[in-house]
Amino acid sequence: MAESTNATNTNSLESSPIVCYAPTMITTNGVWQGDNPLDYSLPLFILQLTMVVVTTRVLVFILKPLRQPRVIAEILGGVILGPSVLGRFERFANTIFPLRSVMVLETMANIGLLYFLFLVGVEMDLAVIKRTGRKAISIAIGGMILPFVIGCTFSLLMQHKDDSTHHGTFVLFLGVALAVTAFPVLARVLAELKLINTELGRIAMSSALVNDICAWVLLALAIALAETNSTSLTSLWVILSSTAFVVVCIFLVRPTIMWMIRRTPEGEPFSDFYICLILTGVMISGFITDAIGTHSVFGAFVFGLIIPNGPLGVTLIEKLEDFVSGLLLPLFFAISGLKTDIGQVGGPKVWGNLMAVIVLACSGKVAGTAAVAYYYNMPIREGITLGLLMNTKGLVEMIVLNVGKDQKVLDDASFSIMVISALIMTGVIAPLVTAIYRPARRSVAYKRRTIQKSKPHAELKVLTCIHTPRNVPTIINLLEASNPSRKSPICVYVLHLVELTGRASAMLIVHNTRKSGRPALNRTQAQSDHIINAFENYEQHAQAGSISVQPLTAISPYNSMHEDICHLAQEKRVAFIIIPFHKQQTVDGGMESTNPAFRMINQNLLANAPCSVGILVDRGLSGSTRLAANQVSHNIAVLFFGGPDDREALAYALRMSEHPSITVTVMRFIPGDDASRTTSVEPSREPGDPRVLTVITDAEQEKQMDEEFINDFKTKTANSDSITYMERVVDNGEETVASIRAIESVHDLYIVGRGQGMISPLTAGLTDWSECPELGAIGDMLASSDFAATSSVLVVQQYVGLGPQHESPPTPDSPTAQADLDEQLNAGVHQTNQRQPPAKGQNAFNL
Repeated sequence: MAESTNATNTNSLESSPIVCYAPTMITTNGVWQGDNPLDYSLPLFILQLTMVVVTTRVLVFILKPLRQPRVIAEILGGVILGPSVLGRFERFANTIFPLRSVMVLETMANIGLLYFLFLVGVEMDLAVIKRTGRKAISIAIGGMILPFVIGCTFSLLMQHKDDSTHHGTFVLFLGVALAVTAFPVLARVLAELKLINTELGRIAMSSALVNDICAWVLLALAIALAETNSTSLTSLWVILSSTAFVVVCIFLVRPTIMWMIRRTPEGEPFSDFYICLILTGVMISGFITDAIGTHSVFGAFVFGLIIPNGPLGVTLIEKLEDFVSGLLLPLFFAISGLKTDIGQVGGPKVWGNLMAVIVLACSGKVAGTAAVAYYYNMPIREGITLGLLMNTKGLVEMIVLNVGKDQKVLDDASFSIMVISALIMTGVIAPLVTAIYRPARRSVAYKRRTIQKSKPHAELKVLTCIHTPRNVPTIINLLEASNPSRKSPICVYVLHLVELTGRASAMLIVHNTRKSGRPALNRTQAQSDHIINAFENYEQHAQAGSISVQPLTAISPYNSMHEDICHLAQEKRVAFIIIPFHKQQTVDGGMESTNPAFRMINQNLLANAPCSVGILVDRGLSGSTRLAANQVSHNIAVLFFGGPDDREALAYALRMSEHPSITVTVMRFIPGDDASRTTSVEPSREPGDPRVLTVITDAEQEKQMDEEFINDFKTKTANSDSITYMERVVDNGEETVASIRAIESVHDLYIVGRGQGMISPLTAGLTDWSECPELGAIGDMLASSDFAATSSVLVVQQYVGLGPQHESPPTPDSPTAQADLDEQLNAGVHQTNQRQPPAKGQNAFNL
């Protein structure tokens, strides 16, 4: 009997692989001991992680011009490192990604996925779902039904007859994979296409959010039913256990977390013990749901959902997001790529199936979405665009496919087909939407694009751009100093500029029009709430009917943020854009750069704006947040040299002078005899050069317009006690600087024209050491660290593209305008294409 038992054991050992585990295989003793680091699990994992991160980041950089979301680069990175490309080389595959390392790699990827899904749950505001309209819910459901049906149909073609999997389970997995929409990926695509603030973008975001929730429910159901060798009673127990887990989380765990929040004083950081307890709770939740029979990510997601929105959520996101999203999550997508073997998709029949899946699933979602959109009286083109946008795939689909493969529901070929279809469907969305959907622009140009051309007692529309709450007090004081009243009201569009980072958390602030008093979802939203509250408070305390505030948010990459500003300015028909300078004042009175990207935004805006622009150098404009006649008065100085920019600056100051607590000093600089003898034309020009005549003629015309405007200004302000007009005769830049320094301690705000396109001997030499040429000669001098340490500066550029003597400028977002800007910046020239026709522009850079 013993002999037969030993024989049986021997046979079983021979038939199954033997795995030997040595504790010393985790870390190496070092190459000097003769060890190969890649034979040990930790050094090998570090190398794999590094390769995955580097490969995906390189692909993100390469695909950025094509406006492709990051998930495409992450999955492609895995495909490249996997058996489809580099994995075909046996030596590379066995050295870098040997089979023995797969367990460690997948374990770390799933830990990253666990915490990422926890963060998704923390960031998701269920109140947004409650406020989502019937239209968005109908579109989400309509966009899921048809692809689900198509997935069920194609499961008949893709499932092999010898599969042991229940057909119903296979149908469910395939249907869910084709029906889902990735909310974070869609948000990124909408922002790249400049649609996130449009009505279409809002509907797409709301529908995707609803779709995401439905997808999680279907995923839990699919996992519960993915039991190949079990009875239906087992699946029922899985579903009931999962429901019990959710109930325990809501009625037991959530009150415990609320107790932790109440125990922490407001404004104080949460204790490390509480944070550690919650992070441990994520793993416990994952363990429980995995033991129940659903996936561990389901437990982490539910645990994240029960965390209340507020300071605790912000703390958890700040501690985890960069590490999890930037380092561990790419591992999960890369593993999806490593499991994808394009070689498995062989033969014309399989490739035909792949193309049929892509075309029919995509068209099914488009048809379902467009039908519901048409029912709600949306144009057909918008409905088709919405359907295309809802085809974005991402995290949820990858989880569905990976779980399906792990549960043996999907074979290698089916898995590869679905991954490739997800890549193609998501990759073609941006180009297709760009080609199909072009929002209608108002073709009728509005005339009052400047303060000078605005009617004195008509509503002045101003667009103020805000980077951080630090910009708010001075801009509010500047608006109040602009004398809003019932006779001449001001409509202010407050645009919070948010960098597009690829995080879904930033996108939710577009949706989350929450009531005041509710806690912020994240730091970006907290800043946005602070800015909006400050301006709304200002509106409430202002004179009734004098000022109206409309808060908006622009989420874009910094290199194209000026397009959002220009589009909004054109849509709202504003006359003046105010944007903060890229430097801020330090404690010792110096100026330091906050973000170089802010400067790029300002330069692009000056070159492309459809109206006048003011760059505000903030050195504080009164410590109060509200001005009144009985409070501290402002002394404002306008430095007038001539030209359209200076006329616009003076027109703005004229409006300010009507405020009861504002005094305005206008200092006009007139060239003396020595300056008049200085030629304003470059001496290298030939006597017969027609461009010389063009410059002289233009200069005479500008002088005439200056004289007319000054005379009109004197007539209007003859009886005003709040305006002082003086003239200074100077011969060169040194005398100009000396005259300005003589009054620097008296005024707390300087308003100057940018002066581009104007040739004046009065500013000669001032640009030789210019730090910020985009401010012009005088503006750059006033903004420098060694001048007017207590005075703010507003540098004004007038929009002159509509004048009869000027050519029509290119549209703000045209390739011509951008190409001209790039060429000018490369040449060190900051003359805008809107300012002068080409002939004059060639002679205008003589400062």
